[in-house]
Order: sequence, then C-alpha cells, then structure tokens
Amino acid sequence: MARIVILFTLVLGILGLQPSGARAALVHVIPVEGPIGPATSDLIGRSIDRAADAGADLVVLRMDTPGGLDTSMRSIIRAIIEAPMPVATYVAPSGARAASAGTFILYASHIAAMAPGTNLGAATPVAIGGSSLALDIDAATNDENGPADEPEPAAPADAPNDAVDENDVPAEERTAAEAKAIEDAAAYLRSLAEMRGRDPDFAERAVREAKSLTYQEAYDAGVIEIIARNLDALLEAVDGREIELERVTVVLQTADATIEFVEPDWRYQILAIITNPNVAAILMLIGIYGIIFEFYSPGLVGPGLIGAICLLLGLYAFQVLPVNFAGVALLLLGIILVVAEAFVPSFGILGITGVVAFTAGAILLIDTEVPGFGISPWIIGAIAASLSGLFLFTLTMVLKGRQRPIVSGAEAIAQSHGEVVTWQAGEGQTGKGQVRLQGEVWHAEGPASLTPGTRVTVKSRDGLTLTVQPEQSQT
Repeated sequence: MARIVILFTLVLGILGLQPSGARAALVHVIPVEGPIGPATSDLIGRSIDRAADAGADLVVLRMDTPGGLDTSMRSIIRAIIEAPMPVATYVAPSGARAASAGTFILYASHIAAMAPGTNLGAATPVAIGGSSLALDIDAATNDENGPADEPEPAAPADAPNDAVDENDVPAEERTAAEAKAIEDAAAYLRSLAEMRGRDPDFAERAVREAKSLTYQEAYDAGVIEIIARNLDALLEAVDGREIELERVTVVLQTADATIEFVEPDWRYQILAIITNPNVAAILMLIGIYGIIFEFYSPGLVGPGLIGAICLLLGLYAFQVLPVNFAGVALLLLGIILVVAEAFVPSFGILGITGVVAFTAGAILLIDTEVPGFGISPWIIGAIAASLSGLFLFTLTMVLKGRQRPIVSGAEAIAQSHGEVVTWQAGEGQTGKGQVRLQGEVWHAEGPASLTPGTRVTVKSRDGLTLTVQPEQSQT
C-alpha cells in the first residue's frame, strides 16, 4: 500500500499536478484610467466586492490618473481599507502617473508598486464648485519639482520672485477655506502613510508643496515597496509577502496566480457618460425645453416625459459633480429669458440677455482646472449658438408678423374694400345705406352720390356703422 502511495505522489510530481485540496491564487486586476470620479469609485467598490465573493487572494489597481474628485477618492480608500483581501496599487504602464488623488489611493493600498518611467505626487487640493474639492495639479509640475528626498532650503527674504517655488503659497496669503482644505488633505495623507508604514515626509510635501517623485525616487524614499516592469514581475515580487489586514494577517502565494482582468461593465459606461459635464449640461437643456414644450402644448406627453427623464439625469450628474451653483443659476436664468422672449415683447432684450447669461453659466458651471471635469468650449459654443438661433428665429417671426397687414379684428376693417348694396341720399351731401364687406353686410354712411354696386373703401368705423368713400377718390 505504501508503495502505491509513493508511486502516485511521484506521478503527480512528474506531471506537475497538485493535490485536489490546493488551488492557484486568484488575482483580480482593475483598470483605473483617467480622472477619478463617481463612475471610477463605483467600479472599484463593486469590483472589490465581486473579488471577495470569488475568493480572490489579491486585487491590483492598475493606475494611470491625473487626479480627480475628493469625495470619489475617499470612497475608494474606504473600500480598500475595508477589503477582506490585500489591495495593491500598481502605477503602470511606463509613462503612467498617480497624481493627486492617485497618490492618496496608492498610500492607502496594502502594496504600492510602480513601473519604470512613472511618477506620483502633486496632491495639493483645488477648491471647485464653491464648496467641493478636487485633488489635482497641472501635470507639468511632475517634471519641474524634482526629487523630494531632501528638504529644499528656504529662499532668502531678498531673493528674486522666480527663486521661490510657485506652488509653495505662504500660509498668510491663503484664504481660510484653502488653508483648511490643505491642512485636512495633509493630515489625511500623513495618516495613510503612518498606517501603511510609508514615508510621511513626502506625504506632507506632496500636499503642501505639490511635490512629485519619479518611480526610483519613490522607491528610495520608502513611498513604494516594489518596482516592477510588468504585472507578472509584480506578482513574483509580492509572492510570500506577509500582509496585515484589519482582522487577519495573510501570506501571498502569487507566483503562479490565475489573473482575471476586470472589464468596465455597462453600469460604469452609463455613469461615465452621465457624469460627463458636457453630457450633464446637454441633458439639463433638453430636460428644461421638453417640460416647457409640454406646458406650451398640453397633451403631447412625449416632450414632457423625455424632458423629465433628461432633467432628472442631469440633476443627478450635478449632484455628484463639483458644480458651481452660481453657474447653475445663470444657466436656468438664461434658458428662462430666451423662452420668455417668445411671449414678452421686449424687442430682443430678453433674448440677448438670456444667451449671455447661459454662456456665462456654462463657463462657470464646473472649474476647468480639474482634468476631465470641465465643459468643452465647443459644447458651450454649440449650445449658445442654438439658443441664439432660437432667439433670432423668434425675433424674425415677430418682426415679420408686425409687417404683415392685419387680417382680423377692428383694425383689419380700416382701409378694407367693399361694395354698396343699397344706398339712399340724405340731407345735404351725405347718404346712408348698406355695404358688403368681407362677406358681411354693414350699415354705412358716405357721399350721397353712391349707388348700388359702387366699390368703396372704409375710412373709419363707429360701432356697427362704417364711413366709406368711393375707391377712385382714395389718394
């Protein structure tokens, strides 16, 4: 019996098979590309939950981001901290970056890794939308600030202005809101660094001075643990590494792991479209016009339903996006003024003012300093042009209407032409009778010389009596 067991074990070893009780480690790879917003936050949160249900041993966030929204970033960090398995942030491929919000996510991850030719940092918060925050700095600072291994000497008081770092704004020159935002972000990133045992000094400088590091500088400074050329190299590097989670310590066995790439699903695509500021502005416009048309022509149903759906989707997008409420108010005011031009005779003042208000609102709606969350100037121009076209069409129709002859009412009778039906001379040079005018017979007064069948022109009207004169006498 013992020989059979030994023989079976040898066969398994030769064939490279494993006992049925063991399995290869499972790794889920989630792409994090572009600006971090509500769609990205939703994708990462749901993907981590699915990885937990599938029994994944490791989740890898393959990151290339210029930054994003503070609320979305914090939601992602909470999902990482509460994850039942280790989460690694891997800045890749070469040329990728983990700027601003990406730096926070990298610090919060259990494993931080970068590919050659990548960088991170520049995590100064930018106030947008009146009260919202985004974490972003211009990408150019990634190449200008240099390493953060050694503190830079302070510039002397008499140094020229260009000797002072433009990102290092003195505390006394900041507003209270800016100072609070920077202090909060600095403390948050420093706490993440302390939690994961990473360099807190660079965390402080990344927020306060918008400093950035290359992949090698980040490794030397203790900001990341691994430099890996590709995903396979990363999994080999973390194999055997001991990771402390909230409730348990796990040892990764990822050398021969099964890799499953997470593809963004329809929910992510829809959220990404809806929360695009350009699409949100168009949805708001369609929604408002649809409801206006429904009130203008009750019973059509279609414009009202489409307008309500678009308006709700637009409002949802503005609820999760960092909008400026002054911009929203100007947008609504502009649309109302352009529509009012069609009903109020303002000689174009309401329409012109509405187009200006709408354009200003679209420009102010979302701060363009945050990458991926500004409204395209082309979209603003197209919408402003459509509003201007609507206004010009309305104004043209009004002017044409004023130039047309009046065809109904009391004013239409004056200068109209008719024919005498009966006529009787009265005292003096006047006479009375009846004339047929526009298919109706009217009492009339006029020269005594008129006879039945004579063509006459109406001079004036007094109640139901017309004053007429012969057509040939009209000058």
